[in-house]
Amino acid sequence: MSLAMWSLIGVVVAGMLLRMPIGFSMLMSGVAYLLVKGQDIGLVAEQVSNGLYNSYVLLAVPLFVFAANIMNAGTVSERIFDFCRILVGRMRGGLAQVDILVSVIFSGMSGSAIADAAGPGLVTIRQMLKKPEYTPGFAGAVVVASATLGPIIPPSIPMVIYALVSGASVGALFLGGVIPGVFMALLMMAVVHYIAVKRNMPREAPVPLKEWPQIIFRGALPLSMPIVLLGGIYSGAFTATEAAAVAAFHSLILAAWVFRALSWRAFWAVVLESTRASAVITIILAGSFMLNYAFTAEGIPQLMAAWVDGMHLSRIQFLLLVNVLFLVLGCFLDVSVLLLVFVPMLLPATKLLGIDLVHFGVLVVLNMMIGLIHPPFGMLLFVTKALTGIPIGDMMKEGWLFLVMLVGLLLAMTFFPEIVLWLPRTMGYGAPAAG
Repeated sequence: MSLAMWSLIGVVVAGMLLRMPIGFSMLMSGVAYLLVKGQDIGLVAEQVSNGLYNSYVLLAVPLFVFAANIMNAGTVSERIFDFCRILVGRMRGGLAQVDILVSVIFSGMSGSAIADAAGPGLVTIRQMLKKPEYTPGFAGAVVVASATLGPIIPPSIPMVIYALVSGASVGALFLGGVIPGVFMALLMMAVVHYIAVKRNMPREAPVPLKEWPQIIFRGALPLSMPIVLLGGIYSGAFTATEAAAVAAFHSLILAAWVFRALSWRAFWAVVLESTRASAVITIILAGSFMLNYAFTAEGIPQLMAAWVDGMHLSRIQFLLLVNVLFLVLGCFLDVSVLLLVFVPMLLPATKLLGIDLVHFGVLVVLNMMIGLIHPPFGMLLFVTKALTGIPIGDMMKEGWLFLVMLVGLLLAMTFFPEIVLWLPRTMGYGAPAAG
């Protein structure tokens, strides 16, 4: 590698060691690269501007963030929780089963694992901690594991970002996440059932029949959002990016006018939080455009493709190598950084081997969700600890079985691509093949 490339790496590492926000570290490393290379640093503004303003799909990110925050502020989580109690609350470990089903429904609205843990997850943890049979560690582990459903079941913010860097169809990616998401939920419910039977957890008291109509009515309107979003996307009524605007408007109408649960003060707080979260993502995106410019100028993606070709790896061997890479990197790096920096470097090799971009994308996103729930820097662990005070060690002790289950599903999806690709192909999207 050139001296300029070593300078870029050095600045990024120094920024991380100094705990500088990763987006600023990436931007500064791009400036350092240009200075050592002797190029005009005005290229920073050019690359960032072109990258941001030519990416229509990026509009979906702040809109989905806004929709999720509106729903968390507007009693939607509580309504869905009560609705799911009717369906699975009588099973052993009923509240834990409710949390998983709530996550399945909420994931069809927000597309964010953090929003799932901070919204419905917090509601179910509070309910579980009222019962002596649920230890704090177990309650936290269930919520952390189920929150990973958010970006797998459509819509999904990470899949939108992956579509930006890969050129894959957002609609096909969303469809590709449906069956893996259903498998994830069923396997999680099986794990909870196994633990509940082993610990002889009692069944929850049934919800009185006379309360069913009101609970179902309260939960029916929030449940309409996944139907509106997915129905609109797959019927062609609007694009995935436009669906994000529909989601934001739909959630605002429900929270502010239908439920009357959103005051002006709460709305302003949602706007500020959504702006902050979107700004963080945008800065990371801006930094990634500079890093990708440097990597492309140095020919690193092509070198990696040539290296993979020289090793004569099969598709399965390459995907297993990618799984190991992302599971390790997921211990240390943010999802956005992995998607925006490392995925572009792997795409030429992916195309060279003829791996379907939709299959690869869903695998990558699942890898990153696993990274969110294992130490040392699992973001969902830290978010849940900050919200509830449950020690990370306790959650990991109770959650290892969920982690094993997710890795097992990841391997199944690696060896059997149809788990991901069957639904997109059946719906006629013709998930874009690499190559």
